[in-house]
Amino acid sequence: MRLNISSRSIAILLSLLVASVLTALVWVAPTLPLRQGVLVAGITIAACFLLLYLMFEALIFREINNIYEGLEHIKRKEFRRMSNKFLFRPEPLKRMREEILDMAQRKQREIDELKRLQALRREFLADVSHELKTPIFAAQGFVHTILDDDEADEFTRKKFLQKAAASLDALDALVQDLVTISQLEKGVVRMRRQGFDIVQLVRDIFEQLELKAARRQVHLQLAAPAGSLRVLADRNRIRQVLINLIDNAIKYGRENGHVVVTVAESGKGVRISVQDDGEGIPKQHQNRIFERFYRIDKSRTRESRDAGGSGLGLAISKHIVEAHKSTIRVRSEPGQGTTLEFKLPKPKQKEVGGNEVMK
Repeated sequence: MRLNISSRSIAILLSLLVASVLTALVWVAPTLPLRQGVLVAGITIAACFLLLYLMFEALIFREINNIYEGLEHIKRKEFRRMSNKFLFRPEPLKRMREEILDMAQRKQREIDELKRLQALRREFLADVSHELKTPIFAAQGFVHTILDDDEADEFTRKKFLQKAAASLDALDALVQDLVTISQLEKGVVRMRRQGFDIVQLVRDIFEQLELKAARRQVHLQLAAPAGSLRVLADRNRIRQVLINLIDNAIKYGRENGHVVVTVAESGKGVRISVQDDGEGIPKQHQNRIFERFYRIDKSRTRESRDAGGSGLGLAISKHIVEAHKSTIRVRSEPGQGTTLEFKLPKPKQKEVGGNEVMK
């Protein structure tokens, strides 16, 4: 049951009680012997201290409880037990101040994070609209050119239709990448882990990208132990990651340069690294290269668009690797190239009738 007593009423009641105790002391003390008078004075001091302390606590803590009742409306779950947390504890105002400041700091961090996410959302929407408009306008231009030019010969028509088809293929790849990264972020894509030879997978990717590397006269090199080296992962997804990393190394490395893929055992796992000899990535950009559509400069944007890139390769790779409980690490210095690496676990193998059973 709560008593709605004002601060003035509590002060008056406190004054009356203390005055009564002191009056009783003054009235009784002269009639008592010295020893008993000292004892009564001590009891009186203790009684006054207790009255003052209890009244002070009752007044202050009632206000504290009112404050926390208001805070409960702001964040009920967090402050549900605050009303009783501070009752009859030392330094209540200091504790209350610390809690309120702590809450204010958390709220400020939440506000800053929301502002950051809002800025990223605006940047993402601008990038998506730009990336979508480029192939759409290109295909639209080629098609309308054919429709408006009745005198175009068969060769010209076929050439323009091929360019329109290439633009639409780029648009399709972009949409597919957007769908993939959305599914990865939501966690709806399941990794189908199986044991496979990571060294052979790299060799297969080298064959797939051999023509692209030859155009820039880039030499693809594999540094791996002799024989096979098996890992436990989703083969198709890791293939996608390696294609993205090696393709980027070819595009952004030096012409007449080298791209080195290193596969080596590392503790209980296997470390895979892709190294190029390009210009490198400044430190201020290294934490952002895995963001969607993020590119360091406009020249890279044009080069990637011309090569058919969607700007989502590294973002997709990051999510796939993280789904395998690993992380892509970046090592780069301006003028010294870039190395991207991650680790995959080795399978626990048990031979049963000549077949490998994955645990």
